Amino acid sequence: MIRIITDFDGPISDVSERYYQVYILCLEKNRHQNQQVRTLSKTEFWELKRSRIPEKQIGIMCGLEEKQAESFARLRKQTVHTQPYFEFDTLAKDAVEALSKAQQAGIDLAVMTMRRVRELEYALEKFKLYDYFPANRRYCLNNDYVKTRDIDDKPLLMQRALKELSLVENTWMIGDTEADITAAKRYGVKSIAVECGIRDRAQLEAYSPDMFMKNLIEAVDFILRN
Repeated sequence: MIRIITDFDGPISDVSERYYQVYILCLEKNRHQNQQVRTLSKTEFWELKRSRIPEKQIGIMCGLEEKQAESFARLRKQTVHTQPYFEFDTLAKDAVEALSKAQQAGIDLAVMTMRRVRELEYALEKFKLYDYFPANRRYCLNNDYVKTRDIDDKPLLMQRALKELSLVENTWMIGDTEADITAAKRYGVKSIAVECGIRDRAQLEAYSPDMFMKNLIEAVDFILRN
């Protein structure tokens, strides 16, 4: 049997509009009343985000002063993973088709995400994805978990998953961040980095995933062919 463990944000959910709306909110809240600032287009903003330009630097690029940019970065961090901003998330292109194809082929599907339980359940309900990921195939953070860094926290989820899930012939991790690749590598799981999420290819290459694919459906097709 083959198992696919997939990240949620990136491969399945497009979070770009959520991040952009929070950026606009934080820029507006941190500028002075008559201060001239430059609001980036969504494309400009998302390119900066994907190349890991620090939040504070983005604020300064938009015309905020040093202290304002620090406040901008703090507010962004506090806000981006809260309601009502999760409502801006959409399904990634062809994600449901990819999950359906994998499920019909008999692949064991699991989801592994840095979302908290309530955040993952909200998204599974919103996008009608419960059938793909039963309760014992969901690996996420408890609602009261104190986060450190994704690159440290995600391997703990992988460790738990590999302890709890049955042994299979092949396991693949599909994700869009360095945390996904690191978690996979630490436990000898093959990794596919998808280029449709919050990191660009240059950022992901530094972590040497086993391969790159454009999106979830391309990754699923590759796994089915091989």
